[in-house]
Amino acid sequence: MVECLDEEALFSSSTYSTPPQDLINRAKQVLSPQIGLGTKDDGECLAPDFRFVAAVVGPIGREDYLNALGNFNLENSFDIVPNYYGFSVDPMQPNRVWFFNRNRATHTGTFMGAPASGKKIEYPPQVLHIDFDQDGDKITEFGFYTADRMQGNTGGLGGAFGFMYGVGKPLPIPECQPYKPSKRFRFFIMLGNVGKFFANVLIKRSEKGK
Repeated sequence: MVECLDEEALFSSSTYSTPPQDLINRAKQVLSPQIGLGTKDDGECLAPDFRFVAAVVGPIGREDYLNALGNFNLENSFDIVPNYYGFSVDPMQPNRVWFFNRNRATHTGTFMGAPASGKKIEYPPQVLHIDFDQDGDKITEFGFYTADRMQGNTGGLGGAFGFMYGVGKPLPIPECQPYKPSKRFRFFIMLGNVGKFFANVLIKRSEKGK
């Protein structure tokens, strides 16, 4: 049998004030179009020490986070369906809600200098998290990470980077481009393949000598 956490026991012994289902409901509430993770309620749902953390961006504080999203104006350029699913509370960190999404969007307005094209943009699945304060009300941290870079048509990129790549306007930095192994990594892979080649040669020779 696979060894799994005893989630029921962990939640029962937790001193965190908000039950898991209530925290999930709060997460869905702050994700709603009426709140939009702080972008529609003037940051009311964000704690003073809030931070945004993604795979290659952050930590970013509350004001910088709100200003950045305001500058992108994604809703003015795309018809976005976030497709959230799979909500659960972390039994080892009971103030954290994990969930997934698969963004689908249509390019409907000018973005990063690219005029509306009607292009359909499909994101790879992303895993996201929201951390809440001790009262289960204010968001202390929000972040997301690509879960499968082989899916979608954004080059495996998530967040705003996916929209940039999707309309053909990625920033000229490695973080805004699809993943590419570094020269060092490719060198180590080559060494591994060379080692396998010689190992196979030696095995075949030893078999012939039997």
